[in-house]
Amino acid sequence: MKRATKILLGAAVVVVAVGGAAMAMNGSRDDGEQRLPAVEVTRGHIVDKALAVGTIEPRVEISVKSQFSGVIKRQFAEVGEYVQAGTALLEIQPNPTPQELVDAERRIEMRELELKNLQAEFERQRQLFEKQLISAQEYERAERTYEESRLQLQIAREQLALLREGRVSTDKGNFETVVRAPVSGYILDRMVEVGDPVVPLTSYQEGTVLMTMANMDDLIFRGTVDEIDVGRLQEGMPAEIKVGALPHARVTGRLAKIWLKARKEENSTVFPVEIEILEAMEHPADDPEAEPRPVVLRAGYSANTEIIIEQRENVLLIPERVIEFRGDTATVRVRLPDNTTEERVIQTGLSDAINIEVVSGLQEGEFVAEKPPREIE
Repeated sequence: MKRATKILLGAAVVVVAVGGAAMAMNGSRDDGEQRLPAVEVTRGHIVDKALAVGTIEPRVEISVKSQFSGVIKRQFAEVGEYVQAGTALLEIQPNPTPQELVDAERRIEMRELELKNLQAEFERQRQLFEKQLISAQEYERAERTYEESRLQLQIAREQLALLREGRVSTDKGNFETVVRAPVSGYILDRMVEVGDPVVPLTSYQEGTVLMTMANMDDLIFRGTVDEIDVGRLQEGMPAEIKVGALPHARVTGRLAKIWLKARKEENSTVFPVEIEILEAMEHPADDPEAEPRPVVLRAGYSANTEIIIEQRENVLLIPERVIEFRGDTATVRVRLPDNTTEERVIQTGLSDAINIEVVSGLQEGEFVAEKPPREIE
């Protein structure tokens, strides 16, 4: 009897010990959850955006070239200067080879001989026409051939004058080897100096680029967007451009063009985009309360652009880090008034990769516990 009593008492002690251990474990977990920091469910503004990396550039940049060969003789305009269309930029001194001069002189001699023969023939045809021995059509043909030969001789002489002197006067105007601005705008760069050789622009060669010009009042952002984001973009979306050299500037724009073909950049696939710049304003750094003023943008500025895909106002927000995703289900641990926590399934909406919209499952003012740190095994 005493032996049986001892066994029962021992079993009871074991049960009590196990139960106490379980309670101790549950209590530490609750205490741990209570000790974890929590974040409040608030209302706010959230924006989903795509990042584009690129530069500020003129919409159209013009390369200035010459139709004459030679060397640069004089410069009339400097880089950064604004010039009107037709303003003289450079003068080119013709530098013909001896063979080119000889060929030009020989062409004149041949044209003179040809004109002399045709003049005699035309005089003979005129006399025959006056005697009514040839038709009017034959006389007109002889006259036309003579006039064409006279014009060819004039052209040959003008070409020789251009080769020798770099300028020539004709009944159609003055022609000279002075390169003039094709449009009004700023000179962005000059690629040649006095004495540099110039290859002319022809139908079979590109020619030497002498200068580049652009209208700096018509600037755009050219950059690239990662292939992950490009499928969500549409032309016309608003954009905010951040220029590295102008930290206090606010530059706004509009997505104007998305390329159809991707390209590879450093082992990643990107799509080129163009963003039209709508406004560029700056708050003075020394007076933040002052009215914003227009800011000068320069070609070549590096910039990052945030293209706004979607944005929502006055929605419930929580940090995305507090959510536990299991497949398509999103759950959080909500701290209750009695300092306990419960797991709750929520429906999420728009995300900016930091905060996320809560469509249902939470109320404003509730607190969501941070996820406990994971132990490294």
